[in-house]
This record gives sequence, structure tokens and C-alpha cells, in this order.
Amino acid sequence: MAGLLVAVFWAILVSFLAVVLVRLAQTLKAATKLVTGVTEQAVPLLGEASATVRSAQSQLDRVDAIATDVQEVTSNASALSSTVSTAFGGPLVKVAAFGYGVRRALGRKQTGEPGPSERVVVSRTVPAARRGRGRKRGKG
Repeated sequence: MAGLLVAVFWAILVSFLAVVLVRLAQTLKAATKLVTGVTEQAVPLLGEASATVRSAQSQLDRVDAIATDVQEVTSNASALSSTVSTAFGGPLVKVAAFGYGVRRALGRKQTGEPGPSERVVVSRTVPAARRGRGRKRGKG
């Protein structure tokens, strides 16, 4: 009787272990299929990501070259502007001032207005704000 009991117990244990091993085998097959599917999709995705990164790098190199060229053009334009200002600015201001003076002199001659040396100051009043300087204000 004890031998029969041990044999039945042993059969149940072996059956239970067989079911566990079958389930484990099914799980491993599903995991293998999942890993295979992920690998099949990930490899092309990684290739595309690598190509995108290379494209972005080439675009950044182009932008860097353009920025360098723009900086050089800006520097050249600034140098040209200061050169033109130095070369023509002073003489142009003098010519404009001379022209203004000539026009003003001709305008005075035609209207008969006296020049600055012919003017006479009759009287001069000090504004109210300047009369009180130096004195203390208030009652007292």
C-alpha cells in the first residue's frame, strides 16, 4: 500500500512538472517570436535613424558654413561703411555747411535782413528762475 501511494504521488508530481515544462516551452517560443519580430523592425528603424542623424549633421555643417560666410560679409560691410564714412563724411559735411552758409547769405542779401555783425541788442532781461539763485527761499 505504501508503494502504491508513493507511485501515485510520484505520477502526480511528474504530471505537474510536465505541464510546467510544456507551459515554459510555450512561453519561450512566444518570447523568441517576440524578440525576432522586434529585431526585424528595429534593425531598419536603426538604419533610418542613422541616416537621419547623418543628414542632420550635413545640414548643420551647411548652416555653419553659411553662418561663417554671413559673419564675413557683415565684417566686410562694416569695414566698407567705416571707410566710406571716413573718406566722404568729413568733406560732405563741410560742403553741406558751406552750401547752407551761402544760401543763408544770399537769402539775407535778397530780403535786406541785417547780418549777425549788424544786429544791436537793446535790452536784456533775466528770466524769473535765474533772479532768485543763491538766496534762500521761504519765510524768514
